[in-house]
Amino acid sequence: QVQVEESGGGLVQAGGSLRLSCSASGRTFSGYTVGWFRQAPGKGREFVAALRWSGGGTDYGDSVKGRFTISKDSAKNTVVLQMSSLKPEDTAVYYCATTKVVRSSWYDPSFYDGWGPGTLVTVSS
Repeated sequence: QVQVEESGGGLVQAGGSLRLSCSASGRTFSGYTVGWFRQAPGKGREFVAALRWSGGGTDYGDSVKGRFTISKDSAKNTVVLQMSSLKPEDTAVYYCATTKVVRSSWYDPSFYDGWGPGTLVTVSS
């Protein structure tokens, strides 16, 4: 399993942008899919986006399509989540984790492990 750590959260006004990073410690993401999830107070963990490190392939949750972009920085062994046109309902703790399951299961957090501690994103109206 790959241990990860998220960074880049903070407070932003509605309509603004933030860039989150997911970094691996001890090994590379090669052979894994890296997923971003978020959890708002009182709610379950919601799929945001995922990227297959080797060979490409990305997917997004319906609520963020067209506003968020997931990409990788191979030199830094990091997966980046660029968030734009942020809304108050995007407020949550954002987590990244890794999996090796098929694409059709990327949306399910139970297939992931190596979860990081999360980073808080707060969008003010």
